[in-house]
Amino acid sequence: MSASEIKTIEIEVLRYRPEQDTEPFWQSFQVEFAHDTSVLEGLQSIKDDQDASLSYRWSCRMAICGSCGMMIDAKPKLACSTFLRDFWPNKVRVGPLEHFPIERDLVVAADDFIDKLERITAYLVPKEPRTIEQGEYLQTPRQLQQFLQYSGCINCMLCYAACPEYGLNEKFLGPGLLALMHRYNDDSRDGGRDGRMELMNAEEGVWVCTAVTYCSEVCPKKVDPANAVNQNKLNSALGYFGRFLTSQGGQK
Repeated sequence: MSASEIKTIEIEVLRYRPEQDTEPFWQSFQVEFAHDTSVLEGLQSIKDDQDASLSYRWSCRMAICGSCGMMIDAKPKLACSTFLRDFWPNKVRVGPLEHFPIERDLVVAADDFIDKLERITAYLVPKEPRTIEQGEYLQTPRQLQQFLQYSGCINCMLCYAACPEYGLNEKFLGPGLLALMHRYNDDSRDGGRDGRMELMNAEEGVWVCTAVTYCSEVCPKKVDPANAVNQNKLNSALGYFGRFLTSQGGQK
């Protein structure tokens, strides 16, 4: 690679080390980069060559694991699939995901998300038991397409950083988990829908959403949680009016 292909960019990183800092602050670094250098690689360069104390999460570097979600120029993005070339010659600001407590530098506490993930029954509940001799649970290609889009979530939490309602109301289940609930509810093999709908209709459920739809815009896997939430609202309304009409018919 020739010297002419190497450029330098300023990366401002939000720093917070609880053992010594009273509040977060911005720190600037000058980083050399090439055309294919990602923001994550820029952070790795800082950690390797300038400040080994810099903390952030990462794993696969291929937009699969969802670990490196950050605020990059105030937008929720995966650092591994965002490139420094898109910000040069201006500087780029990198901070932790919004709406989550900061543990250290770019690392946020995901306890709330994990706790809610454990509540939503994010796995198949078989409609009926089958023995090994009976074989697997089959479904048609059309039945697969019904929920396939919503199964692409990588739990990166970008949609939570984009959701203004989650920022105001931490009890809200949030767009990602509502989309995940929809994924299992729409699976022809699943029998756990009634239990999930009880949570979906609860105070912290689907009706908290104010339909900003920024969650779908930032989703790196095009899961479209906003659309899943809208479908959940429709299912919730149909379920309510169905029960209402049934009860009215019973009274007659």
